Amino acid sequence: MSCTVTINVNNKEEIYEIDKVARQAAGAVLLREKNAVILATVARDDKQVDEDFLPLTVQYIEKSYAAARIPGGFIKRETKPGDFETLTSRIIDRSLRPLFPKGYAYPTQIVVFVLSADPEVDLQTMALNASSAALYLSDLPIDKNVAAVRIGKIDGKYIVNPTKSELEKSTLDLYVSGTKEELLMIEMRSIATERVEIIPMVSPDPLMIPDMLEDDLLEKHNVNELSNEEIVEALGIASDAIAKASVDYEKGFFELKKPAAELELKEDESLESLLVYIDEFYKEDIYDAINQMAKSERATELNTIAKKIAEDDIAEREGWEIDLIKKAVAQYKRNVVRKMILEERKRADGRGLTEVRPIEIETNILPSVHSSCLFTRGQTQALVTVTLGSGKDAQMYDLLTDKEAHYENFMVHYNFPGFSVGEASPLRPPGRRELGHGNLAKRALEPTIRLDSDQTVRIVSEILESNGSSSMATVCGGSLALKAAGIEVQKLVAGVAMGLVVEEDKYAILTDIMGLEDHDGDMDFKVAGTRDGITALQMDIKLGGIDRKTLKEALDQAAEARLHILGIMEEAAEKISLNESALPSRTVFTLDPSTFGSIIGQAGKTIKEIIEKFEVSIDLDRDSGKVKVEGSDKVQVSAACDYIKELASRKREGGGRHHKREMPKFEEGQVFDGEVKRIVDFGAFVELPGGVDGLLHISKLSDERVDKVTDILQIGERVKVKVLSVKGHKVELELIEKL
Repeated sequence: MSCTVTINVNNKEEIYEIDKVARQAAGAVLLREKNAVILATVARDDKQVDEDFLPLTVQYIEKSYAAARIPGGFIKRETKPGDFETLTSRIIDRSLRPLFPKGYAYPTQIVVFVLSADPEVDLQTMALNASSAALYLSDLPIDKNVAAVRIGKIDGKYIVNPTKSELEKSTLDLYVSGTKEELLMIEMRSIATERVEIIPMVSPDPLMIPDMLEDDLLEKHNVNELSNEEIVEALGIASDAIAKASVDYEKGFFELKKPAAELELKEDESLESLLVYIDEFYKEDIYDAINQMAKSERATELNTIAKKIAEDDIAEREGWEIDLIKKAVAQYKRNVVRKMILEERKRADGRGLTEVRPIEIETNILPSVHSSCLFTRGQTQALVTVTLGSGKDAQMYDLLTDKEAHYENFMVHYNFPGFSVGEASPLRPPGRRELGHGNLAKRALEPTIRLDSDQTVRIVSEILESNGSSSMATVCGGSLALKAAGIEVQKLVAGVAMGLVVEEDKYAILTDIMGLEDHDGDMDFKVAGTRDGITALQMDIKLGGIDRKTLKEALDQAAEARLHILGIMEEAAEKISLNESALPSRTVFTLDPSTFGSIIGQAGKTIKEIIEKFEVSIDLDRDSGKVKVEGSDKVQVSAACDYIKELASRKREGGGRHHKREMPKFEEGQVFDGEVKRIVDFGAFVELPGGVDGLLHISKLSDERVDKVTDILQIGERVKVKVLSVKGHKVELELIEKL
């Protein structure tokens, strides 16, 4: 018989309808919040898997009809889940997985359908709360409720479960799940906000603000990092809200919970005698294997040890099968690793608990790429590239609650090929793990840059070697790659993964964990931020939860590591040399909008000629007067800007829209006297007849290597130059002599 439970908690009214739909599932609830409706179901198989793991899968699916829409594209039905659906599935999985008892091995599936959407409702918190309720009410051996809350911060005040509109004004987006006793999962990002700064005009001419980049005009932005104290305060508010909700859920659902099914939990096979045997005869072999830091080498060595044991006469007499021996070897290895950390306060690779592995950084090692950074920390290595594009390169995506399409102009794509851990696995499209790691890196980096709608930046992280925290290597390499692309980065961002080992009353917090410590430890806590605070963090707990005191200690230890890494990154940033030949050029300046007619010309003839001759794209904004010129060649972009400004100037002086400048012709080998007009890192611009600026590259100043153009030339100097090549309106020169 169906029933309804209404729970008012944490600024929300949640209406749960139980046993109304999907009654053949092990557990099902229909959750209503305002106009949003979510169905969460739990189903399990009756037969256990043979392997020793929890076979749990979670699928969160948004139905287009929930927003009164028909799916776009050629196929008019829901197909591959979008990134938001995949990331939400991960959040639910990571929050509920710790609830299952040890030895549970029945294939279990949690399916969540969004049946009706509301633009102001947070579907991620709603989905987890519905999933937890369905799991708790089912016949599975689950005796705890999990609650999810989102914390925002507006005008310095924390808000529990802000609406979508409120979240747009927030400087914090903190998503936390847990039980009434402990926190289980944390996802956090800071949100940059705009601030207005009045920049003095650099030219008394009201017609133009020459050569002023748009980023320097009026708007800047705050990164809005959070300090450790602010994070702990926000988590305290979240913890209190979760505890209250969990108690209310327990009161509302306890009497409705199904009787527990008679399920057999796998008991740990007795390994005691086998562990004693390994300790007596193979201890040194295990220690040697642990010292093989690469995962592939260590796994091979441990398998070799297991085979040796299986060949012993004792193993044959005792009936020890190879699978049991491998399990015992893995358990012994885990015990050794944890004992070293807790009792000897040292780690398998000899580091102290707070020590960061050696770091090596190289930037712009790929000559044809806009920018690149090879970031190596210990045996974790990420090759991170940045590609710059225009607004048309942005990724279009849909949100269920919005009628119009959105465009993502900052993308972080993370790839994890099998060879990075020594495996010969097939290359597949990115899975949940890859999407999650890329999303974490994006959340960490995004607050430090500001892009216009007509700019697109794509970061790709290729993990070439992995032994712990490749997502944090992506953050570090990504921040430097952005800077190496000439993008204005407010502050560098570094990331570090923290670990935790707990045995009874002993615990140890580990800095910069490697794969071995992630596998055999109790926590994976990734923290990314600048020198001034945290921009993103993610935490998963394996042992059931973490208290605030330990969390604060982990944050403080992470801050020390972050500052250490940032110091190394800042040194590398000072040595960055831009890939001038590969980088596109983008210049923004302001003109009197009344001059745009002469730039466009009759039926767009003039602007088309400019685009074709200079090989650039031009965007004119009549409202603001901004002119944006983009192209793959800096010289061509600069020449186009000069030509546009001259057209505008002649219009102002009464030259009329039909006045057309004759483009002078140049030939290879011609010699001219000219004046140095501008000096840049890669050369100088010399004024030629007709007002055309030719490029005198730094390599053409002398037969010997020249480090700085200003060592040879100064602005205003007269020089004799020879034309080396002419490509369109781009004239390359060679210095003959100074006059």
